[in-house]
Amino acid sequence: MAPVLDTVHYNARMSLIYDAWSSASDFEEYNSMSNLDALFLIAGDSSEDDAPRKTSAVQTWLLGYEFPSTFILMQKNRVTFLCSSNKAKILEPVKASDPRIPIEIITLPRAKDAAPGAIQEVMGKFVGLLASSQRIGTLPKEEHTGKTVADYKTALAAAGHTHETIDISVALGAVMAIKDDEELKIMRTTSNLCNTLVGSYILPKIELIIDKEKPTSHATLVNLIEHRLGDNERPADMKVWSKGRGLTDVDFSSVEFVYVPQVQSSASGYTLKLLNEPSPTNISFKGVLMTSVGLKYKGYCANISRTYIVDPTTLQEEVYALVVEIHKEVVQRLKEGAVAKDIYSHAVTIVKQKKPALEGHFVKSLGHAMGLEFKESAYVLSAKNSRVLRSNMVLNLSIGFQDVNDDKSGLFTIHIADTVKVGQERGVCLTDVAKESKDCLFFFQQDEPKPKPKAKAAPQPSPKKVPTKVVGGKVLRTATRSGGGAEVSQTTRTKIYPHQVELHAKRQSEGLARFESGGGGEADGRGKEWKRFISYKGEGALPSEVTEPKIYIDKKALTVVLPIHGFAVPFHINAIKNASKNDEAEYVYLRINFQTPGQLTGKKEDTPFEDPDATFIRSLTYRSLNRTRFDNLFAAIQQLKKDVNKREQQKKEMADVVEQDKLIEMRGRRPYKLGDVFPRPALDGKRLPGDVEIHQNGLRYQSMGNQRVDVLFSNIKHLFFQPCDNELVVIIHCHLKSPIMIGKKKTKDVQFYREATDMQFDETGNRKRKHRYGDEDEIEMEQAERKRRVALNKEFKAFAEKISDAATESNGEPLELDIPYSELAFEGVPFRTNVKLSPTMDCLVHLTDPPFTVVTLAEIEVASMERVQFGLKQFDLVFVFRDFTRVPLSINSIPSSQLNNVMEWLNDVDVPIAESQINLNWGPIMKTINEDPADFFAGGGWGFLPVPGATGSENGSSASEEESTYDQSSESSASSEDGSGSAFDGSDASDDDDEMSGADESGDDWEELEQKALKSDKKKADKGRNDSDSDAPKKKKSSKR
Repeated sequence: MAPVLDTVHYNARMSLIYDAWSSASDFEEYNSMSNLDALFLIAGDSSEDDAPRKTSAVQTWLLGYEFPSTFILMQKNRVTFLCSSNKAKILEPVKASDPRIPIEIITLPRAKDAAPGAIQEVMGKFVGLLASSQRIGTLPKEEHTGKTVADYKTALAAAGHTHETIDISVALGAVMAIKDDEELKIMRTTSNLCNTLVGSYILPKIELIIDKEKPTSHATLVNLIEHRLGDNERPADMKVWSKGRGLTDVDFSSVEFVYVPQVQSSASGYTLKLLNEPSPTNISFKGVLMTSVGLKYKGYCANISRTYIVDPTTLQEEVYALVVEIHKEVVQRLKEGAVAKDIYSHAVTIVKQKKPALEGHFVKSLGHAMGLEFKESAYVLSAKNSRVLRSNMVLNLSIGFQDVNDDKSGLFTIHIADTVKVGQERGVCLTDVAKESKDCLFFFQQDEPKPKPKAKAAPQPSPKKVPTKVVGGKVLRTATRSGGGAEVSQTTRTKIYPHQVELHAKRQSEGLARFESGGGGEADGRGKEWKRFISYKGEGALPSEVTEPKIYIDKKALTVVLPIHGFAVPFHINAIKNASKNDEAEYVYLRINFQTPGQLTGKKEDTPFEDPDATFIRSLTYRSLNRTRFDNLFAAIQQLKKDVNKREQQKKEMADVVEQDKLIEMRGRRPYKLGDVFPRPALDGKRLPGDVEIHQNGLRYQSMGNQRVDVLFSNIKHLFFQPCDNELVVIIHCHLKSPIMIGKKKTKDVQFYREATDMQFDETGNRKRKHRYGDEDEIEMEQAERKRRVALNKEFKAFAEKISDAATESNGEPLELDIPYSELAFEGVPFRTNVKLSPTMDCLVHLTDPPFTVVTLAEIEVASMERVQFGLKQFDLVFVFRDFTRVPLSINSIPSSQLNNVMEWLNDVDVPIAESQINLNWGPIMKTINEDPADFFAGGGWGFLPVPGATGSENGSSASEEESTYDQSSESSASSEDGSGSAFDGSDASDDDDEMSGADESGDDWEELEQKALKSDKKKADKGRNDSDSDAPKKKKSSKR
């Protein structure tokens, strides 16, 4: 069957070439096209050497297929194809599509059917088109063979025409480097193929080989990897590919390896050059093992390389961590407008700062552009390339150190490569799988040093007996005695301190960069602005009732018309501050106060005015004998003012609500559907289940009552799936970028859930009970419920993954499915109720019950841990966001037992942490910052907040808190000096904790406090044995006497 060409893609992409040609003098990457008369692409017969050719890449990019023995001549006024009659039929629809540049097709006759001299005549006609062209852009480095090429050379020599040829490979590569939506979709699929092959086959296979120490050669593993794609004898291994995402519709006949998969270990030696033949030696079971896989789908390439280390040495761990750090930094900088050499220089700077001795071993380039060609030499991330990256370019990001010498393991190489898309603000890693240290470093060796910690732990039994001693009938807590709580906390702070110092320094430098131009107050000029309120456009618009000299309230125009010297003067209700009414004798006075500058009280003290220096009327007072009328006027003014304020408040609340685009329903097939689910927020009316459907650009929920809720993929910020393990419901949750209206409710979170419990079965007994005894039926019901929960989780997770794939395809940007980590969950009070908060990859969430909590970690400026005091059972956590106009989120009453876990988690996700003994008043702090952020960061930024692990921070960090202008020193000092008003009185701390707090105030360190506490416990325990304080023993002793 003859291929069908996509005429739309051809016209769009050919236009890109001509646009680059016409603007060649303005852009450095297109300079080779400048002042050319024509562009000429020659394609000979198909070769068997599999050597990549740019001509084939350009043909595939333009037409979707390779056309051997075909010439393309682009001139200013037309495009000429020279090809066989069969190819001419395929190209005919493109010619008939009315392209921007007219097309002419010259057909070569078949050699066996052609008359003598016919081929030379046609070829001579084509060569004649070149006669008017003196400078022709072509690809001179490519060598082509075949009869068509030979006939062309003969005809060119016979015509005697000579011309200057210019290499335009760089310019064509630059044109093709920026990918359109269709290309990005294919490259995402290719990247998912790489992810699946590495994550679902190569990594488990390597783990199995190393774990069982099964002798396997490098060549054998390479052959096993190649067989996953199948060959002429066997199909593709769908057991592997079915584990990938979005691969159900992949045509595996169009998937091939770009190069022979690379597997290297210490037994084969290391090189970053691509080898055609794998080593026949066996894979080493210890040390560094490198793998690289490049795949091509529909002509588009993706690449991934990973390094695995078995029982790594200290140097190998440090080098691997440095490679991952550089990788993250570089991905952040791969954005629109970035210069290639600047990115490489930044990576080298990190190496000089962290490991200057390894600078000579660092790679000479960080990768290159990639697409239809595996390597596009025009965009190499090297120290000399000054070309600018553009959004939607796709790069092969390659970072590593080669031939590093380790005294313990010898020479080794560490290398990581990923397929990365250049974005507007940062790069997007398309092959982000199994890269962190926890995935790639394996510790199998059982060394002799491991028993050493046991030897240190041996003398600990004696302190462990202390908490079991009884004092006054109570068992002492290990958390506040010698159970090691303080030591663990101290260890955690010490461990995270260096990283926290780096994070705080990074925030400071980012803040200075954000506001380096100065100002930026009130959210970059978004503060209060002066507004003009117009009651009437002219005198003729005044109502007829104002002809009489009396006060008139026009509710429609939101205006109070006041008589002044016989004239009706209108005042908009927003110009009136308030009104008051007083009775004196037989008169009643109505006083109307206006908004004027210089008022030092009230919420509108900073209200701007058009001309603050003008003369203002502060108030007007009217007197009347008609008490009833003034009562009605006063009530009407108050009500109008109240209604306007309410309307403004509602308008302000609805300001960020977006009007979503229209949902495009799925055509041609039934949409994926998840049935019998309930939405949150709940819809109006009776609570009925409904179905969630996945359409082309969004989700649609439709209840049995025909109520609809549409959520577009473009408005989804985070997508969560929460299983029903230890929960009553299974949830798919969408956190939106902008709020939408559901009924009359404004919401930024839309959730679809189904209850995990089944109330339809009979618990009162049935026929089975007549033949069973004991708990068999209860056990069976428990097993059935477990199976039901597993099935629910599987169904909802599969549907959530389909949502993620559909959103990624629709938006052109990946929407990752996030699952809460229940093992890292902790309790807290973000609103009014104590809930369980669970971290995810990108957020901190509570999704079980409304109100929901979703905190995006990337939006956090700093996390302040407050009320962190020795003896308190709970502490608070305040998130300050990078958008300073947002109100900080306070999570209160987190158990102190979770302090170290929360601290380590925040440190792991690169959130700067501050620690304080008191609650800071964040309202005035944020107001001061918003007034002039540049001045705030110039004055030290967040330096007034103590970093955990810094000197004095564990013992109170009182010095830094006293220096801060934002703390509540008076309240804290008063409460600490007064024993009855101590912060410990409100807690469940014992009297021993008060003694500890007193020791803390005297300046003792943690070790001295522990020793004093231990002595105090021993004294009280001995006293409890010898002379108990209880009444009963005293009576017994007195009776014996």
